Amino acid sequence: WLRLTTLPSCYMLAMIIALMTSFSTVAQSVSLLGLLGPLTVVAQQPGKLQPEVHPDLWMQECNSSGCSWERGSVVLDANWRWINKDGQHCYTNDNTWDPALCSDPASCAESCGIEGADYAGSFGITTNSDKADGVNLTFVTENKYSTNYGSRLFVMDSEDTYKMFRLKNREFTVDVDSGSLICGLNGALYFVEMDHRGDWDGRAN
Repeated sequence: WLRLTTLPSCYMLAMIIALMTSFSTVAQSVSLLGLLGPLTVVAQQPGKLQPEVHPDLWMQECNSSGCSWERGSVVLDANWRWINKDGQHCYTNDNTWDPALCSDPASCAESCGIEGADYAGSFGITTNSDKADGVNLTFVTENKYSTNYGSRLFVMDSEDTYKMFRLKNREFTVDVDSGSLICGLNGALYFVEMDHRGDWDGRAN
């Protein structure tokens, strides 16, 4: 269990799941606000090769009358995604922009696209039909192109809106199954202050 009972009232917080193991999540007694913000960086374009389908994440909001289920989803951090231009990597092996494809970070962000994620096949992120089972995460996922290590997810309440939490005088409770987390690895769930629109300008970026 993870219980957070005291947080500053002045912050709008979005939940991040830092993923290095398998766990299930049920959020109880949480005041939730759905506000705008797709997961992109300034001027970054969406890719066209891999569709983005967010895995479901069910949560509960509770009050004195009882608890009700709310359907949300999770989205993978852009740092784990393939950035390409017409199927060619925009990053070089030393994690710098490829000058053969774009000349500077601004032009690379405009001409290169961030692809959707194969959550289960490439990143080992899965859910199932049971609401209480949450999201399952694996640390090492092998696929035909590469081996992936770890992941980081943001919680959303629609296709392009982040889940926002106001927790003053509220309780936040999570079930975490870390039974398969081996020695030396870190599995974490935490909150971060962020713009509720994700810096989206409502147009192209």
